[in-house]
Amino acid sequence: MPAGGCFCEKVQYKYEGEIQGKALCHCRDCQKITGSTYSTNIIVPGDKFEVTKGSPKTISKKADSGNQITSHFCGDCGSTLWRDGASFGESKVIKVGSLDDTKALEDAKPAIELYVPERISWVSGIQGASQLKEMPGSAEV
Repeated sequence: MPAGGCFCEKVQYKYEGEIQGKALCHCRDCQKITGSTYSTNIIVPGDKFEVTKGSPKTISKKADSGNQITSHFCGDCGSTLWRDGASFGESKVIKVGSLDDTKALEDAKPAIELYVPERISWVSGIQGASQLKEMPGSAEV
């Protein structure tokens, strides 16, 4: 069962089920919450997602779709762990770097890149990944 957590290990989670999607997101929100050029995400079933340690803090905002999106993060170290909201139904959008498996990032090669016009000029597109101007439904991940 895949598991992950924050940098200081005070908040941890696990999930079961198949990955529903793999995406890089170049939106400004993802640049801000990762402190980097994009976020690497997997989408997993929410009904088999569980916080196993600690209590994450949350912050919600209006996404491009007009729907609220909520970021779940550690209140101590600040690591963003996952996001969710109406655009994703019950699914959770996990920030892959928070997974414990050291192969998780390697296995998360994206099938899609979102908000490509916001991609930093010196970052190349992923060969074989669909390139979208936004997320289907216009929601940020």
